[in-house]
Amino acid sequence: MTLALLALAAGARAQDAGDPFGDAPNNAKLHTASGFVCPSQLGGFERDAVGQKDPEAEADFCAYSALDGVYGTITLRPLPPTYDPKAMLAPDFVLQEGTGGHMLGEGVAPAGPKSAPLAVYRRTYETARLESLHYRTLFASAAVGAWEVEVTVEYAEPRDREIEANFLNAAYAAAVARIAH
Repeated sequence: MTLALLALAAGARAQDAGDPFGDAPNNAKLHTASGFVCPSQLGGFERDAVGQKDPEAEADFCAYSALDGVYGTITLRPLPPTYDPKAMLAPDFVLQEGTGGHMLGEGVAPAGPKSAPLAVYRRTYETARLESLHYRTLFASAAVGAWEVEVTVEYAEPRDREIEANFLNAAYAAAVARIAH
């Protein structure tokens, strides 16, 4: 019986070691490798889930949603030796284009803390239209310390434009504040 308990305890420890997030105050989740905190609410969004996105790439995520079907995801992964945001987001672009998304534009623009905004690469796709709403997906990427921080927001233009901008800025401000540089 002692051997069985030891085996069970060892299995539990191994399972815990695979979880990239730990508990933090105020129902937040701490990404233990980077120090990033996924709060229960961010930029008007509520956190739905945290977990591993791609274990091979060491990519982990925090998923959020807001009212009216607006979704935001923050993905964290170690910064590669040569950082190219387009290359990092390329699989997402292929998937978006494969499902009929049309690229509207791309470029680098500031986001995050107003006192020291980050240069963030962005690409926006239109995925559908319904009456006066244009459904879009924004993909964004920036290097913060030794981490690549990707933010994806699905929203309706023009209705959710302010919500999308709030989430993007809140995500990058949190990254700058919490990720070790």
